[in-house]
Amino acid sequence: MNSNKMMGFMKTLMPILLGTAIYAFGLLYFIIPNHLMEGGVTGITILLKYALGVSPSISNLLLNIPLFLLGWKVLGGRQIFYTGIGIGSLTFFLWLFERMIHSGWIVPFETERDYILVSLYAGITLGAGLGIVFRFGGTTGGSDIIARILGRKYGFSMGQVILSLDIIIIGLSLFYIKKENILYTLVAVFIASKVIDFIQEGAYSAKAFTIISDHAPEIADIITKDMERGVTLIPAIGAYSKQAKHMAYCVVSRQEIRRLNQIAKSVDPRAFIIISDVHDVHGEGFKEDEN
Repeated sequence: MNSNKMMGFMKTLMPILLGTAIYAFGLLYFIIPNHLMEGGVTGITILLKYALGVSPSISNLLLNIPLFLLGWKVLGGRQIFYTGIGIGSLTFFLWLFERMIHSGWIVPFETERDYILVSLYAGITLGAGLGIVFRFGGTTGGSDIIARILGRKYGFSMGQVILSLDIIIIGLSLFYIKKENILYTLVAVFIASKVIDFIQEGAYSAKAFTIISDHAPEIADIITKDMERGVTLIPAIGAYSKQAKHMAYCVVSRQEIRRLNQIAKSVDPRAFIIISDVHDVHGEGFKEDEN
């Protein structure tokens, strides 16, 4: 393996290790001490911990073996390679933090009244850990493999799939966990799903304008001169009128939304404007690529 490939591998490996460490810490520091739940295979490992006292590191490894084989078949070599790293590192960090808690080096956050606070920080911690792992092409096994498969085939976001699967698994845990704790768990799961999507889609968001107008070239000229933003003119034909026209496409920051609207409406009050969210924007005037 040459130095460039090794550097690329390390840039992927280190975030996956960091993400699984954060996730394992959240489970053992917030979730288990307060008798909350999680979804997917992790939820099953927690139930085994509550019911039988089985170590989460052991049950996590054993339960993920068949799912790892499924991922090997469906996701392909590269992704399942990093999935294997995710499963192994999560198992390791669960084991490590368990030892640190038992030795007294870490004192879990345990409460009998501040469950909203626990749910909030548990959701942020678990979501941040999983979000980092997903963003760099790994998974922690379990339902993450299923979420990635559905995301590839049907375009669902990772957060949406995991939220749905977690609700199903957590619903089954009503036989073992108090209803109040389940409700607090749902708060944590919802927050985690939003944090996952936030990290996946990028911290920097902007707005994309699609302007359909007979005066699109004039609007584009003003945007280019006054706002110093690039504009793309796309040829189009009206389906009803059969007339040729242009669409102007432009991406701006949130602070520039009002200004661009004013420009478009000043040139053509009847302009048809579509505004949509975009995330993780790269290029001149936004976040520049390092390369």
